Amino acid sequence: MGKPTGFLEHERVSEASVPVDNRLKNYKEFVITHSDEEASRQGARCMDCGIPFCQSGCPVNNIIPDWNDLVYRKNWQSALQTLHSTNNFPEFTGRICPAPCEASCTLNINDSAVAIKSIEHAIVDKGWNQGWIVPQAPARKTGKRVAVVGSGPAGLACAQQLARVGHDVVVFEKNDRVGGLLRYGIPDFKMEKNHIDRRVSQMEQEGVEFRTSVCVGAPGEPIVGVNNLSQKFVAQDELLKEFDAIALTGGSEVPRDLTVDGRTLNGVHFAMEFLPQQNRVVAGDKLDSQILATGKHVVVIGGGDTGSDCVGTSNRQGAASVTQFELMPMPPEQENRPLTWPDWPIKLRTSSSHEEGCSRDWSVTTKRFEGEEGRVTKLIAARLEWQKGNDGRMQMREMPNSEFELKADLVLFAMGFVNPVREGLLASLDVKLDGRGNVDANTEDYKTSHDKVFVAGDMRRGQSLVVWAIREGRQCARSIDEVLMGQSELPR
Repeated sequence: MGKPTGFLEHERVSEASVPVDNRLKNYKEFVITHSDEEASRQGARCMDCGIPFCQSGCPVNNIIPDWNDLVYRKNWQSALQTLHSTNNFPEFTGRICPAPCEASCTLNINDSAVAIKSIEHAIVDKGWNQGWIVPQAPARKTGKRVAVVGSGPAGLACAQQLARVGHDVVVFEKNDRVGGLLRYGIPDFKMEKNHIDRRVSQMEQEGVEFRTSVCVGAPGEPIVGVNNLSQKFVAQDELLKEFDAIALTGGSEVPRDLTVDGRTLNGVHFAMEFLPQQNRVVAGDKLDSQILATGKHVVVIGGGDTGSDCVGTSNRQGAASVTQFELMPMPPEQENRPLTWPDWPIKLRTSSSHEEGCSRDWSVTTKRFEGEEGRVTKLIAARLEWQKGNDGRMQMREMPNSEFELKADLVLFAMGFVNPVREGLLASLDVKLDGRGNVDANTEDYKTSHDKVFVAGDMRRGQSLVVWAIREGRQCARSIDEVLMGQSELPR
């Protein structure tokens, strides 16, 4: 806890941001980290609640009251140590996590939750600035070799944990840089990529080897998936021979499509065709062609975080207008806290990208696209009614005479992902899949149907949050360590 009466003495203060007009001129982060003094005051608001629901609300079970108290008392190094004990990469979660811990905060019942995410952000940024975050090389080597396929947050967490207990870890990444969707899916204005680079440098000093532009799978099989920049194959049989264990930590990369008339018109794209290109340009890559929103009327289909990222990127590219559609009805602006707490509530969430300029609409279904000379020019949509069916589940029905059209020069699908890519690696390994098309494994041991292969992150649980990926990567590492060594000192 912080100060027992702190929540009575201090109001919640959110992190400041660069004004909209200024931040739209570039792709740099615009959230300003709290000063030491303000972070201390926010830490003081962590009341003596008795049962810290924030810890159970956090997927990595961060010991939140402890580091809130330490920040309140300005013991920053101990706060950093406590934070790192459960979370390998708080600089990622301190920037892009939706903070389910705050929804579970006891103060959130009838007050403003403790600014947990802001405090986390302040702790880790101070740690890097002060040089407190250093490599943790193992005291001894085990002689065991582990391959980690995929360098997103699950793969990085898994690899770092395994390397720190002495295993030789090699991370395989199909793109030319490490980071997975952290690198190519999250826009730089939400998280600049130097945060990934310095963690990679740390991990290399801890003994992790990274092999980029390598697609794992049988040679000759089609290269598929999001933003595949691989230049060579490594057959899965080679990995099985070379390594004692393999961790599959790829993403859920098959996007949900919309099969309506006009889908094949030029200008209709998946979000993950659009976003990675801009991230590559920011990184200095020269592209032969780029999907651009400049001067266009952009329609984003899908109301989640990826859709929000499309909005922010389109505005920075100079779109003439941006409209975002959501199939579901508009959620309430304020949740019923006594009913929902401490669970994650369904409520209207307005992101920083929405604040930069966007028209939002709910209960809208896309009927078709129309165009001229093979290029999309308009979108035809209709309004929906949502009603409970006989089984108690919500069902949608198109409202009569509700059809309307909208000018559209660029349409972006941001409707989520259905499952990992089955062709290539998964097919070659012949691992069992669950009913949703994800790799089948439980959260006790993360073992697949292949005795040397483990799985963690989106490839196992489906599309999810970065913080869930970190949790699963850490737990998967422990399971691998237990299998290889007979026991493990790694935390669950």
